[in-house]
Amino acid sequence: MEKKFYLVREDILPEAMKKVVLAKQLLERKKAASVAEAAQLANISRGVFYKYRDAIFPFQAVTKENIVTLFFHLEDRSGTLSQLLSVVAAAGCNVLTIHQTIPLQGRANVTLSVSTNDMHEDIDELLAKLRGLEFVEKVEIVGSGVY
Repeated sequence: MEKKFYLVREDILPEAMKKVVLAKQLLERKKAASVAEAAQLANISRGVFYKYRDAIFPFQAVTKENIVTLFFHLEDRSGTLSQLLSVVAAAGCNVLTIHQTIPLQGRANVTLSVSTNDMHEDIDELLAKLRGLEFVEKVEIVGSGVY
C-alpha cells in the first residue's frame, strides 16, 4: 500500500503523538538513555512510543531528509538496471550506492540510496514512474536520512 504524507498543525494532533515527538527528541539529545526512560519522561507507554515513532516527525526533520533508500524487486532482463537508473537520474537524484543481488529464478533485488538534494519532482511522482516500468514488480522506500 502506498504511503501518503500530510502536513498537520500541532494543535489538532492527539496528545500521544506530541509526546512521542518529545520522547524522540529526548533520545536524540541524549536527555534519556533508553526508550523506556524517554517514554517515562514524556509520560507515555513504550507501546505508544513504538506505535507512532516511525509515523510522526517534526516538519523541519522531514525537510532536511536528503537520502532516500529504495528497494526494488525486478524481472531479470538485459538493460533493466540501466533503465531504472535513467528514470532516477531524470528526476534529479544522485545515486550514492547500488546493491544488486544475483538474479535467481528470473528475479533480482536492487537497493539504491539516492541523494534527493537536487530532485525536481515529488518523491511520489518518482515512485509512480518507477512502478510504471514493466520490469519493476515492487518498489518501496526502506529508509531516509541526512548525510
